[in-house]
Amino acid sequence: MIYILMGVSGSGKTTVGQMLAQRLGCGFHDADEFHSAANKAKMHAGTPLTDEDRWPWLAAMRAAIDAARAEGRTHIFTCSALRQAYRDRLTPPDGGVTFVYMKGDASVIGARLSARTDHFFNPALLQSQFETLEEPRGALVLDIRQTPEALVQTILRAGAQEGAAAR
Repeated sequence: MIYILMGVSGSGKTTVGQMLAQRLGCGFHDADEFHSAANKAKMHAGTPLTDEDRWPWLAAMRAAIDAARAEGRTHIFTCSALRQAYRDRLTPPDGGVTFVYMKGDASVIGARLSARTDHFFNPALLQSQFETLEEPRGALVLDIRQTPEALVQTILRAGAQEGAAAR
């Protein structure tokens, strides 16, 4: 099982993803690990990424997703995956990926970003992320106002139901 926790920066993807990976005893990768230094510098400067900036980043993530699937292991990834075209690039032809949409409004997320001091993402980019966001179809949608533990529990319950339905 591959989970991709998606949403705008500051929505809690990394916090919840790390907790989920710990609970499942599986691997975890944050999308930031796959960004080039040039992409990180652009975002730090407050310059939105273009699709041309994103394609190599998404290709690197997809390679990691394919590797985890080939090994038959559960793995948690986080990625903004703001547009359907990006989610399509992350999804293998036969599926095998569950998207979890960390949904929240700009005021809640803006407050979180303002409090962050240890990340390269410039909070001035939040509005451009909301403008780019195409809400996903078929994803598990979570309200980020819940506690991280409650969000993990919701994902685990949904995964158990999905596993039971597949049997």
